[in-house]
Amino acid sequence: MSSRRIGGNGFIPLVLCLCGVAACTLVSFRLGQNMASVGFVYLVFVVLAAVHGGFRQATLVSVLSVGCLDFFFNEPIFSFSVDRVSNWVALGVFEFTALIISRLSNRAQLRAQEAMSQRRDATGLYQAARRILLIDPSAETGTQVATLIRDEFGLKAVFLFDAVEANTCESHDPDPGLDRRFYARKSQETYLRDSNSFDRHTGTWFCVLRMGMRPTGALALCGTEMSDLNAAALASLAAIALERARALQRQSRAEAEQQAEKLRTAVLDALAHKFKTPLTVIRTAIAGLPAAGELSGLQSDLVSLVDEEARKLNDLAHRLLGAPDLDQTEFQPELEPLLLSRLTKTAIGDLERQADRDRFRFRVTTGEPPVLADRELILTAITQLIDNALKYSDPESSIDIGVQPRPGGVVLTVRTQGLVVTPLDQERIFQRFYRAPGAQSCAPGTGLGLSIVKTIVNDHHGHVWAHGESDYGTVVSMSLPAIEPSLNRVST
Repeated sequence: MSSRRIGGNGFIPLVLCLCGVAACTLVSFRLGQNMASVGFVYLVFVVLAAVHGGFRQATLVSVLSVGCLDFFFNEPIFSFSVDRVSNWVALGVFEFTALIISRLSNRAQLRAQEAMSQRRDATGLYQAARRILLIDPSAETGTQVATLIRDEFGLKAVFLFDAVEANTCESHDPDPGLDRRFYARKSQETYLRDSNSFDRHTGTWFCVLRMGMRPTGALALCGTEMSDLNAAALASLAAIALERARALQRQSRAEAEQQAEKLRTAVLDALAHKFKTPLTVIRTAIAGLPAAGELSGLQSDLVSLVDEEARKLNDLAHRLLGAPDLDQTEFQPELEPLLLSRLTKTAIGDLERQADRDRFRFRVTTGEPPVLADRELILTAITQLIDNALKYSDPESSIDIGVQPRPGGVVLTVRTQGLVVTPLDQERIFQRFYRAPGAQSCAPGTGLGLSIVKTIVNDHHGHVWAHGESDYGTVVSMSLPAIEPSLNRVST
């Protein structure tokens, strides 16, 4: 415990108390006061010295008071004696009082300083929270937060480790003696250890940033004596600021993607409408050719081929026009009990070239339950998977396709040899207009096929996914929920 008033000077209270003892001695001696009454007055000065000066100052006042009592008020007067019991009793009372009062005074002063410090830290936390709301999300958030905390609390330096972005932001004054690598390393260790700590040697708090129960980084507060609660509160503010910045960025990207998606859909819609007009003219002209004169066998075959291909183009344009409707919340497919194996065989049988049909090795597990689905939509999805398998597999390689029941559903799997989808592209290949880097060199395309498959499957409360097999190829799977046995009347 400190012997002098915390944050003050004990010399002035000591001088005043000593002068008070001297004045009291002079007045009391002339008034003829007895030893007991004067002792109580001296005790007042001992208490004042203990409160405003400390234990050491109160001890000096106690010794002087006992000396004055012995010299001026204890018989025989004008003489000192160390053998008198009354002197030792008075000194003991004075010292005991000084000790108790000085401890109580120091404790009260400590609590007052702690209250002031907490009030100051609370004000700083409020200001920091208010300024965090004004942070510019377009700039580096971590650096802004570190600078804000350092300025608001007058810290030596602040280091902020963002585990999500895997980088460390810092804010400090130019100081050649500052070991930046040490604080950056300790911040990462704090995140990995997932516990707060205080380094008394450097006066640094190392706190974990959390969102809920999940650690997201760490914060180093250098040159501070703030409490652990305030340090933890600052870490929470920093974590919230980083998460808020990431949420704003995600929102901005989502809005940009939504606008781009609307533009792409509008362009496709316009192109599909423009396709249908010339296709209608082509098919009308082809239908009128036989009326213009008799055609040879070769000419008839060519006319039939042109008409068939024009019909296919017309169907593709119709599908493009109908694709945006799949994303509408009010869209409802026309459901009926169907077997995926029958639809798959139909899709394979509709292939033009016998060589393409022969590449498929089809396997069906016995006891296949039906699914409740829209025939045309699911057939479109299966046809798209088959078309992708033909385009992105090695030429003339076998394509394994199978249907097997799973708990609560039926899974259609298409396994190809050749292009291997990477882990990074396993989700992205189902996004509209996205084509994996390897796919661009295999075959021409728009990047719409798998996105349409995913939309159709989602509308049926199913799931579609893909994964690569190293040194072999890619497996794409489509799962649809099976219907109850009571509804098991399959459509043909």
